[in-house]
Amino acid sequence: MSNKPSPSPSETTPAPAPPLQARAPLLAVLALALAGTLFMRATPHGPLSSDAAHQAGSSVQTAGPASSAPIATLAASTSTKTTVAASSISASTISPDMRREFEALIKDYLVKNPEVMMEVQTALEAKMEKIQSEKMAVALKDNAKELFHSTAAPIAGNPKGDITVVEFFDYNCGYCKKALPDLAALVQDDKNVRVVLKEFPILSKGSEEASKIALAAKMQGKYWDFHLAMLGLQGQANEASALKVAEKAGLDMVRIKKDMISAEVKKEIDDTRALAQKMGISGTPHFLVGDKVIAGAPENLAEVLAGHVSDVRKAGGCKICGG
Repeated sequence: MSNKPSPSPSETTPAPAPPLQARAPLLAVLALALAGTLFMRATPHGPLSSDAAHQAGSSVQTAGPASSAPIATLAASTSTKTTVAASSISASTISPDMRREFEALIKDYLVKNPEVMMEVQTALEAKMEKIQSEKMAVALKDNAKELFHSTAAPIAGNPKGDITVVEFFDYNCGYCKKALPDLAALVQDDKNVRVVLKEFPILSKGSEEASKIALAAKMQGKYWDFHLAMLGLQGQANEASALKVAEKAGLDMVRIKKDMISAEVKKEIDDTRALAQKMGISGTPHFLVGDKVIAGAPENLAEVLAGHVSDVRKAGGCKICGG
């Protein structure tokens, strides 16, 4: 089988394409590139941008001698010129016959070397985790004042503590409820920890209603007591259940109902949502311990929280948190 490549501007009659065997190195490179792209699009991470796909793909080549052996074996016969040529070919220049050849090479190679799929997956996850970590580091630095020193956000623990823990949470979040005892234990056991609580109601209208009442409770100096009772409550969090919790906590209910609809309360919730968007936070719970991130509530959350607090403290405190 032969193909006719697209002519250059100076050509009037295209030269015959070399046979498949002669083009094997080029096809091998293109096949690997296409296979990697198709696989990455099929992963749970979803489609990648061209830059992210390029970055993720490059990690496959640097994953180490053992993991990259199948790729290295196939790519060893390709020259630098061939690789450059392969990268310069666009989808519009690939003929139907050439595409079928690519697909045959991809299928043949992956059937013979299925472990490559796991290697690509592992490399992609590692690369994406690194990219996310780098983005988070920048976001932490850019938003440090709002994260760690907002005067409107509720504070638990030692207001002048040397280490700050931030939590984004929702009163209807089951994992937030699960995380509560571990966070409360940290506040109880470490008298030099300061906890900033970010009301982030994203699950339901009831979540927002509960957050408004919680922030109204803050105005009466009883936020932490309300917070513990509200997250410890069985059933749905909403206005009715939150008002019952507030009443049991001995709060002034006339004032609660007035403050919960105040501009101050609305602004704090709106600001937290905007901050979460800037930080790339879309779920709860989400913890920050200085510059360290805990997304979710792992089984060993108490240990992880305490470990991060210890690490940040040993490092001389959070370098990006500001003052």
